Amino acid sequence: MGCQKEPQKSTSIDPTSEKHQFAKRLSISADRSNSLSKYNSAFLKYNQASRLFKEEKDSTYTSYTLIQIAKIQQIFGDYSSSEETLTEALDYTKNKPEYLLAIHNLLGITSKHLKNYGDAIIFYNKILTTVQDPLLQVTPINNIASVYIEQKKYPEAIALLEPILKTNVLDSIPKRKAILMDNLGFAYVKNGSTQKGLDLMENALSIRIKADDSYGSIASYLHLAEYYQYINVQTSIVNAQLAYQKATETNSIDEQLEALSFLMTQNSKMGFNEYAQTFIKKNDSIKKVRNNAKNQFAKIKYDASKSILENIKYKEERSEIALQLQTKKNQSYLFGFGFILLLIAIAFLIHYFKNKNKQERLQASYSTETRISKKLHDELANDVFYAMTFADSQDLQNPIKKEVLMENLDQIYKRTRNISRENSPIDTGEKFAFNLKQMLNSYKTNLIEVIIKTQNPINWSAIDPYKKIAIQRVLQELMINMKKYSQATFVVIGFDSQENRLLIEYSDNGIGFTEKLILKNGLQNAENRIHAINGLLTFDTQTQKGFKATINVPK
Repeated sequence: MGCQKEPQKSTSIDPTSEKHQFAKRLSISADRSNSLSKYNSAFLKYNQASRLFKEEKDSTYTSYTLIQIAKIQQIFGDYSSSEETLTEALDYTKNKPEYLLAIHNLLGITSKHLKNYGDAIIFYNKILTTVQDPLLQVTPINNIASVYIEQKKYPEAIALLEPILKTNVLDSIPKRKAILMDNLGFAYVKNGSTQKGLDLMENALSIRIKADDSYGSIASYLHLAEYYQYINVQTSIVNAQLAYQKATETNSIDEQLEALSFLMTQNSKMGFNEYAQTFIKKNDSIKKVRNNAKNQFAKIKYDASKSILENIKYKEERSEIALQLQTKKNQSYLFGFGFILLLIAIAFLIHYFKNKNKQERLQASYSTETRISKKLHDELANDVFYAMTFADSQDLQNPIKKEVLMENLDQIYKRTRNISRENSPIDTGEKFAFNLKQMLNSYKTNLIEVIIKTQNPINWSAIDPYKKIAIQRVLQELMINMKKYSQATFVVIGFDSQENRLLIEYSDNGIGFTEKLILKNGLQNAENRIHAINGLLTFDTQTQKGFKATINVPK
């Protein structure tokens, strides 16, 4: 489900401003590049336009450009980045139902490809609650049925698709009717009603051939190839070859690989493997193209962020001239203001932690408050006092002295920002799963790889908020320990939802479980947090290669 091409203007912005007009021209040019499959150029222009629209506070155009960026990321198989972009777009999509539908549809596609089937169904159901037209409901219903087929829940898929086929809602749209018929037929076959399913799949293929729907016929041929693989091997191979032929004609990369994979498997069983070399060569080529695209897109975003920071730095340098005129006057107030600011920060943090929910007031909260207060006193207080003393005693008209003061203030700012980020509130609502993944992925560097695995989908909405807070804080503590002390280059975090419990396994290839890691990195605080929610945090004390921890929490 797409979004409208020409978004309406927001009433709170000036559409005649030079910056807004330039951003709009960039967006139109990006649309043109996108329609010509020049995705690198389109991505660059959409990203630049998105940044300008944000500065202009034009939420409508910001939503549109972010949605287009997410689509391009999906084309190149970068579903994790697409999910991040779409989540960002949600913040700009209030009161825009057509964009919200497009985002939920794309998030459903992303979740399905990432095998987060539960999330995919949630997103498609959100579309169904918004759309009342029976025709518009067909696509999300068919998408949910496709997810059920992936999960081997064939009766559930049949229950969704069969009632629609009995109506005439798709009689005037043969291509869409063929999609539904083919999926329903495939579900019938997998559920044991082979002849009934075969008839539907063959009828769907006939409709697609008659409508000259080359892309749609690929799915029909692949389903028929799978149907015949144990009944008539030669017929199965012929259908797979036709699927590969149509996929090649329509330049459908993923479908080409799927058809080649099937042919490679079937021919291997027969004693030869003529398709293996083609599959390997094409798969390697596609991976290379997609990885290059992902790296290029990441570089585009990095360069944009760098440009923003350089612009901020330039503005700060210009402001220094005006600040010099106020320096002498402000020196007498700096000392008192610094200590007042420090006391306010400590009072605010203590107040914040005292008002957290009941579970967070247990031992983990008290330990955290003590640690933060000590950190503020030991690190910030000394630095602020030194900066104030330096400002009061030195000639700040001297460029060297002024530069020293600016560096000290910058260090104070960075330390304050790090403390704020480490202890910022956690959103336990719909964005919790995404924010958790984003937090874990933020520890990725050129030297550290972070892998997140989900064995069984977790329904985070059914887990109590205080448990989600404890889980995220403990995982954050483990990641901080890893980065500071473990010397690890590879980290794996596995999530598994069992009948009555939630199991999370952490492992890295660092220096392992050492006394230094225990005493200096707050793992006792992590244990207290998990105990406070009636869970269990255990460490592998036997391993000599890497560090391992298991979090076991009741649902």
